[in-house]
Amino acid sequence: MLIDSHCHLDAMEFNQEQEAIIKAALDHGIEKIIVPAVNRKSFDDVIEIRKKFSNCFYALGFHPMHIGDMKDNDLDTLQSYLNTYEPIAVGEIGLDFFFTKDNKSLQEEIFIAQLKLAQAFDLPVIMHVRQAIDDVLKYLRRYPVRGGIAHAFNGSRQQAEAFIQLGFKLGFGGAMTYPRATHIQALAKSLPIESIVLETDAPDIPPSWLGNQGRNTPGELLQIATFFAELRGMNLTSVIEQSHQNTLDALPKIAQLCTLTENLH
Repeated sequence: MLIDSHCHLDAMEFNQEQEAIIKAALDHGIEKIIVPAVNRKSFDDVIEIRKKFSNCFYALGFHPMHIGDMKDNDLDTLQSYLNTYEPIAVGEIGLDFFFTKDNKSLQEEIFIAQLKLAQAFDLPVIMHVRQAIDDVLKYLRRYPVRGGIAHAFNGSRQQAEAFIQLGFKLGFGGAMTYPRATHIQALAKSLPIESIVLETDAPDIPPSWLGNQGRNTPGELLQIATFFAELRGMNLTSVIEQSHQNTLDALPKIAQLCTLTENLH
């Protein structure tokens, strides 16, 4: 069964529709969905999703595009939540120098603080790395964590290999399905299959078949996996099994929580 390794189910685009969206995803073979928080408000939203839907798992963190909204005590709040609740990772964290470089030093400060929290709680990280990959790698070397996922990867082969050496998986999704995405396709085709996880980033980054008209949901992951299998010349079943295992390897707490739930029943 597939795992959507990155989906913002708490987004306002999905307001009050999560149950139908999750059911549709299950009907398409998407067994589990990872929901990373992006700001303080979404901490509570993603935890609530997990309470309602046992096949959803959450990460807690501050997205670099949301740090302008942070309050002085928000990092303390994150630490408290990591201590109290059961996130599978610290995320979505990272750097984004595409959106703006004006707050570069603040982005880096918040990223480092969250890497230190990931170290303290021995959690992997789910990272946003847009046009900031070398900087992200620099801080990961200074503040090593137990791996995780570089989401929506679009870097060089050398950068990909650097992430892999640091114990990370690389996230591929709708962006690779566009005819002009030859660079992403080349990476998806040639990188070690053990290093790749699949994602939708729903409702963002819709695949090519949706264009600007349709809404991206986790249910699209099956077709993304089919595209990926054809790209690599692989059997779809093998892709599903491998990407499932890769996600569990990147985020091992998923398996622990599933075992705990089974034991409770």
